[in-house]
Amino acid sequence: MTANGLLQIAIFAAIVAAIAVPLGSYMARVFAGERTFLSPVLGPVERVVYWVSGVDAKKEQHWLTYTVAMLLFNLACFALLYALLRLQFFLPFNPQGMTGMEQNLALNTAISFTTNTNWQNYGGETTLSYFVQMAGLTVHNFVSAATGIAIAIALIRGFTRRSAQSIGNFWVDLTRCTLYVLLPVAIVVGLVFVWQGMPQNLGGYVDATTLEGAHQTIAQGPVASQIVIKTFGTNGGGFFNVNAAHPYENPNGFTNLLTVLLEFAIGAALTMTFGKMVGNMRQGWALFGVMGILFLCGVLVSYWAESAGNPAFAKLGIDQAYSASQAGGNMEGKEVRFGITDSSLFETTTTDTSTGAVNSMHDSFTPIGGLVAIVNMQLGEVIFGGVGSGLYGMLLFAIVALFIAGLMVGRTPEYLGKKLESREVKMAMLAMLSIPLAALGFTALAAVLPVGLAGPENAGPHGFSEILYAFTSMTANNGSAFGGLTGNTPFYNLTGAIAMMIGRFAFIVPVLAIAGSLAAKKLVPASAGTFPTDNGLFVALLLGVIVITGGLIYFPADVLGPFVEHLQMQAGSLY
Repeated sequence: MTANGLLQIAIFAAIVAAIAVPLGSYMARVFAGERTFLSPVLGPVERVVYWVSGVDAKKEQHWLTYTVAMLLFNLACFALLYALLRLQFFLPFNPQGMTGMEQNLALNTAISFTTNTNWQNYGGETTLSYFVQMAGLTVHNFVSAATGIAIAIALIRGFTRRSAQSIGNFWVDLTRCTLYVLLPVAIVVGLVFVWQGMPQNLGGYVDATTLEGAHQTIAQGPVASQIVIKTFGTNGGGFFNVNAAHPYENPNGFTNLLTVLLEFAIGAALTMTFGKMVGNMRQGWALFGVMGILFLCGVLVSYWAESAGNPAFAKLGIDQAYSASQAGGNMEGKEVRFGITDSSLFETTTTDTSTGAVNSMHDSFTPIGGLVAIVNMQLGEVIFGGVGSGLYGMLLFAIVALFIAGLMVGRTPEYLGKKLESREVKMAMLAMLSIPLAALGFTALAAVLPVGLAGPENAGPHGFSEILYAFTSMTANNGSAFGGLTGNTPFYNLTGAIAMMIGRFAFIVPVLAIAGSLAAKKLVPASAGTFPTDNGLFVALLLGVIVITGGLIYFPADVLGPFVEHLQMQAGSLY
């Protein structure tokens, strides 16, 4: 670890904190239907969208109606993308003549992008046409992100309303999020990416001859427009197979910084949106503080582990120390353009959120470095998290934490003036337990079946880690992978598709049920016995519940993989 590396992490954290308040306040105005600086331009467009789709923007929905609208919309998105993937050979903008995607892979991919997971069992530049990359993947990057944000806003309304039967209008929330939040940033930053060297064209691939005389095919296409929303919408699906390690997808240090900032931007800002909408910014800062502490712990552990290198190499006399002539540490699988610091920062941000993009290969991280990525996802990706999902996941943990606090003092827990009764706690636990049930269940299945064991490139604990990482990533709707697992098989395509649907919709439906239940409640005035939720004690309680819950559920599986592999490495095995 170096002073320069620590300074880079500190600067990144400071920028995230600086942009959270203005962006969060702006989103609060957008979803309240208030006028913003973009209203003169986008207001007419918004009204046309409602008119064409037959939506009454003033008519709100009961939580069940909101849920059904969300599910039907996502079903339609899945069907459309599946059709595009299967029929791409007959569609335009296909200069390389890409054929239709195989049905099991198309099923997995369509569900992956519908659920904001963006798990990829294929190489983008060798599998997909430009039309599918644009009309299929890029469009889904917008609408799946907007869906997650809409759910978070609906839950916030549950806390702010009293004796209400509605939690908003899904179609309105979806439209406003896309028009006023996602699209403007995507256009501006997309142009910045083009300026920095990302391709944005419809030309065919270029054949070139290298200085050594070898033949090389250079892929290009509409890259920048997809990359900006894959990061801002915490989607992660890359245009190229090696994702953000590709120089066309991540040209330099500046684009790398923009990428990690975009990953955290909405997740961090939504905590301030929460504080603004509930009328107490300290509530938002409390949630931001919990997320920030967990982020710093993760990135510093990852940075330390990768900087320390591999003791097995040290025994062979290999110099792994940082110096003016070398980066030092564990550089296996990392881009020399980014080094240890930016690789560790990227690994942490992409798994803290549901982005899943990578600028280095997680399979090549040290066992402890790889464990950080796994644990980030196992905690529910509430460390700023996916757009929307990070906030509503954190609020579910807050409900459980306050329930535990209520048991300690023998009174009904309250949060923001709403009594948390059995319905809310049951729904919170139902959502939270669905994730480990799918992740660990499918991991166990793959670890004992021959079709599952055929996937990992490695045997022993590292091979188990590859399986555990895959199903943890898919269930957490992250989409990143260790990189040592062959996932394009019927077994992994089908089980992965089920895991991704459970991770998305088995979590969202209980969240909306909680939103509806809270909206119907009356506000309870604070009293001397009310547990404060905007101070350090609440932050500590919430941190404890998150860490202990994740530790108790996943610790045995983590021991069988990364911990055993770490002990092997310390013993001098080159695994």
